[in-house]
Amino acid sequence: MKTITLDDIPGAIGTEIGRSEWRTVTQEMIGQFAEATDDHQWIHLDAGRAARETPFGGTIAHGFLTLSLLSTLAYEALPPLDGATMGINYGFDRVRFMAPVRSGARVRALFKLANADVRPSGRVLSTYDVTLEIENSVKPALTATWLTLAVVEPRE
Repeated sequence: MKTITLDDIPGAIGTEIGRSEWRTVTQEMIGQFAEATDDHQWIHLDAGRAARETPFGGTIAHGFLTLSLLSTLAYEALPPLDGATMGINYGFDRVRFMAPVRSGARVRALFKLANADVRPSGRVLSTYDVTLEIENSVKPALTATWLTLAVVEPRE
């Protein structure tokens, strides 16, 4: 994957700079997330009941599971910043869960660089408009405005 330099950043603002591969959200992932977060709501874990009593036709992923996938999808999709020694999740300004992700569905993330503040300290605060798409669905699973902070080695 090609790296992006500090000089490339201004020209990349407003463009899609990354698109992940499709990732299957399995029932095993959903169960592991339920265990890790102690969120055992039946719509995530009881396939029979979810098929009978919800409009989803079966179990669905936790919204926070789908949000959590953004880290690995970003690592896969976004070009590395030249000279960056680490990246830090800086938080979200906005998150909206638009559609449920059914067990077995495939999702992918699209990353648009909305803004980047290159600071004299050698840090770059980037703002991404992110869409998590569901394969064969008009509605995305979620949209978010995500901020990340990259620590960049000083230029000589």
